[in-house]
Amino acid sequence: MLQLPTEFINSISSCEGFNEQAFIDAHQTVSPTSIRINPFKRTELNFKLDHPIPWNEKGFYLNERPNFTYDVLFQAGCYYVQEAGSMFIEHALKSCVDFNQTLLAFDVCASPGGKSTLLNSLLNSESTLVANEITKQRSDVLAQNLSKWGTCNVVVTNNDPSSYSDINDVFDIILVDAPCSGSGLFRKQHDAVDEWSLDNVNLCNQRQKRILSDIIGTLKQGGSLVYSTCSYSKSENEEIADWLINEFGLISVQIPTEKKWGIVETTSEKQKAFGYRFYPDKTQSEGFFCAVFKKPGAIDSHHQVRKSKYEAFSIIKPKEKELFSNWIKNLDSHQITKFKDDYLLTNQITLDFINKFSNLYYKKVGTTIGSLIKNEVIPHHDLAWSIHKSETIQTIDCTQEQSIQFLKKELQTIDGNKSWNLMSHKGFGIGWIKHLGNRLNNYLPNEFRILK
Repeated sequence: MLQLPTEFINSISSCEGFNEQAFIDAHQTVSPTSIRINPFKRTELNFKLDHPIPWNEKGFYLNERPNFTYDVLFQAGCYYVQEAGSMFIEHALKSCVDFNQTLLAFDVCASPGGKSTLLNSLLNSESTLVANEITKQRSDVLAQNLSKWGTCNVVVTNNDPSSYSDINDVFDIILVDAPCSGSGLFRKQHDAVDEWSLDNVNLCNQRQKRILSDIIGTLKQGGSLVYSTCSYSKSENEEIADWLINEFGLISVQIPTEKKWGIVETTSEKQKAFGYRFYPDKTQSEGFFCAVFKKPGAIDSHHQVRKSKYEAFSIIKPKEKELFSNWIKNLDSHQITKFKDDYLLTNQITLDFINKFSNLYYKKVGTTIGSLIKNEVIPHHDLAWSIHKSETIQTIDCTQEQSIQFLKKELQTIDGNKSWNLMSHKGFGIGWIKHLGNRLNNYLPNEFRILK
């Protein structure tokens, strides 16, 4: 039986919508499992969906938790396993942002990538998402999950938020899912209870303010800031909302909700800023808090990052670009640039951004197509996941068993044409083999191999 610390219960007893006994009882129940469908890779899944998440049209609850590791469609990026409450960010953004516009979005604390893939799903192909993660190992996971999602209008940076402090008036949307004390995850992660303390809550409050101070200048006039945590603490939620208004003059945005959703709308004590709390006894979710703000000023609908005089990433010449015509569909609607030996598929806003801000450390830019050896394309694993790859690529559509063998790197033989073959399941790429007739070479990166 999960025991919640008395000090924790007392610290949140005055929070709006808090019902102590119902809250404690809810923590003795099993956490719900939910997924969000990739709109770019729609297909019939290998398990049944239960009922939809009311605040996200692509989110669904499951009756039971499948073994996701052995679901090939999960490995192919057809859906993301995500906590239901955090999917509210889509509803919040849709109520205050025109996604028909070309936008530049920034996810500041982005790993493992749930909210980044959500935000990327809302953007049009001419827009760009910059997803940042300070920790190297976590940025690797972030890059992998965004690659699996399949789009090329993404950038992953591996920087402290302070690296962005000299960038001004660039982003139309900023999402800060801030590091927090994690009390909203107690039911799901029992170990988090032992790490909770009021001292840690106060440390998180200071860290959250530092991160917000570092990146707030990058928000354009008329731009939207979404702030969220998985904490119940007022000092990490409503008090931060008050601070954002006092310190930076942001405007609180009220988000329309339906009473039956069970979401508690709060108002901060000083500035009456709107916040949205998720309690496990009221919503089918873990603990979550979200608040949305606008930066005063007219919205600049003609968004462009000004080009830099020096371009570290330049567009390749048309003759060189033509070498990829059999690998990329709608080739003319994309840009291709080169970094070291790799060719990268992306769009113009992404190129302008990475050239303008070349001081940042880039973990991922667009989709890595591959390299060239004597004008032969050597495909990269990113391309197998990409929604932009050509439909004329030699493809072997594998059974479930063959796919798992491939992902374990245990597949010994399979019928296919000589040279490069895309390995796919139900039409979705999972990697590459090079067929040599009597044997095959499996080019699945070792870090993506199923080891169980």
